[in-house]
This record gives sequence, C-alpha cells and structure tokens, in this order.
Amino acid sequence: MPLELVNSKVVKSTLAPGQNVLARTGSMLYYTGDVRFIPHSMGGGPGAMPNMGGIAGMAGRMMSGEHARMMAAEGNGEVFYGHAGLYVEVIHLDGSSMLTVEADRLLAHDGYLQSSIVALTSQGGVRGAVRGAMTGQGLFTTQLHGQGSVAVLSHGGAIPLQVGPNNPQVVVDPQAYVCHIGQINVDISANVGWREAVGKGSGESIQLKMTGVGTVWVQASEQKF
Repeated sequence: MPLELVNSKVVKSTLAPGQNVLARTGSMLYYTGDVRFIPHSMGGGPGAMPNMGGIAGMAGRMMSGEHARMMAAEGNGEVFYGHAGLYVEVIHLDGSSMLTVEADRLLAHDGYLQSSIVALTSQGGVRGAVRGAMTGQGLFTTQLHGQGSVAVLSHGGAIPLQVGPNNPQVVVDPQAYVCHIGQINVDISANVGWREAVGKGSGESIQLKMTGVGTVWVQASEQKF
C-alpha cells in the first residue's frame, strides 16, 4: 500500500507479508502489529555502486557521507515516520518517470522502487561536479523509479512548480531545491560580480536553472538540514 500522509509532518506505511518500506534511520516514530527493522546497505539495492577500490572506492566513500542511512521495515502492521518536525510531502511514481531527490530530503519510499546513487558528474561532466560543489548539494544524488510512493522532507512545506511549454524555465535557489521528476535538465547559473566579491551582493549569485518538462519541488526556506 502506498505511503499515506497522517498530517503535514507524519507519514504512514501499511505493511503486509512480502512487502517492505525503506526509511531514513531513526525516523520511525511508532508502529503497530508485528514489524521488524533491518539495516539497509547501500550496496544491496538495485543500481547501487559496488564496493571497489581505487577511484570507485574513493567515490563510494565520498558518497557514503552524502547519503542518508536507511532501514527496511517488513512484517504485518503500520509504521509511522517523521523527522525533526519537518514537513513531509508524498510523491507517487507511475513508472514512466524518474524522481531525483537530494539524499538529506529523502524520508521513506516503497521498498520495491528501484534506487541508485548517481554522481552529478555522470549527469553533466565537470560542470555537474562544479554545480554540486558550489551549490552545497554534494557530488551525488539519489534517483528512484518504478511504481510506488516516496516521502520527502522540507522546511515549511514543498511547493510543486511545473516546467514545460507554458513555463520553459524555472530558476531555483539551490538551498531551496528538494527534488524533481520528469525530463528536466539542471544547470548552474553563476552571476558573481564585484559586489559579491566584497560581500555586498544580494546573496543570490548561485542559482539552478531548470528546463525541460516535469515538476520541481521547492521548500519554503533556504535552510539545509
């Protein structure tokens, strides 16, 4: 059964035998029924990066610092999740589009969704790495696809913004970005002048330009967590 909002800050998962849900470690608030919790390894899911040495091993160690630890819940019952009093938004995937979400914004998702940790460099070459480093989003991001539901976190609630023919470009503050779905290209816009150099700028010199077709979720705050 898909994840279900209880209120603006709590989400419920209804488990049955043969089903499971993955959630941020420590986010379980309470549960009813016969439920078991199992640590979830990044290397165990579909699309996860293998444990290797050399450059791949270094990438894996970098990734582990930017990926929220997850736990799997299985059994028969209901489990309720929340984190730090943050707002929760449930996004339903129909199997036709992929959801890209920042790791620290991910609360829970249906266990049968396929997930992978993707390097920003694979999405945009050197520019992708620069974007991650400059915006504070890190060098890796999480992608989920299949049919199921995903719960994401935000400060003050998440606002869905449509990108498409009527809105060909949406420019987002990187600290406010939560996630996006659809065929959306993300590029960095750096407008750094002398005022920024001397500390008298607007503070909006780094922005994310979203183009294509899809939906972008933006939180009502520039605060990271």
